[in-house]
Amino acid sequence: WALHLKNVTVSLSGQYECSFATYPHGTKAAKIQLVVKAEEEKHYVKEVQLNQTLEIPCLEDMTSENLSNYPLKWLVGGNGRKEELVTKEPSCPAVYRNSSALYGQRVLLGLNNALRIFPTKITDDGRVFSCHVVYHPERVQKSSTIVKIFGK
Repeated sequence: WALHLKNVTVSLSGQYECSFATYPHGTKAAKIQLVVKAEEEKHYVKEVQLNQTLEIPCLEDMTSENLSNYPLKWLVGGNGRKEELVTKEPSCPAVYRNSSALYGQRVLLGLNNALRIFPTKITDDGRVFSCHVVYHPERVQKSSTIVKIFGK
């Protein structure tokens, strides 16, 4: 016995009860409280000087232990397209892929899964770096950071 919900929205939050008649014991029932949370994306702005090291935290309110249990990826957006920078799987926490041609030699994964970029370039100005943590195939927590580059 299962209840399948499609197109789940916040309005479906509430208490659900399943009851059925059994013989000879009478009616059996079970209740469950369903809480549907809206997908959240946190937005930040980071300012850094040209040719310096930029470090962007993944999810600022999460600890590294929580992040290490889930697949994680960093993307960069700009000029109407997104490019995957770094992908990390929980089965191999020390191993991650960096597939970017533009950022390949300049990015690495730092402590607490922060993205480290060195050196920053003028082409980084206005770019949006986003961290995606996949808690469930249909549940992703995201944070996006817009980078502002300043000259000396």
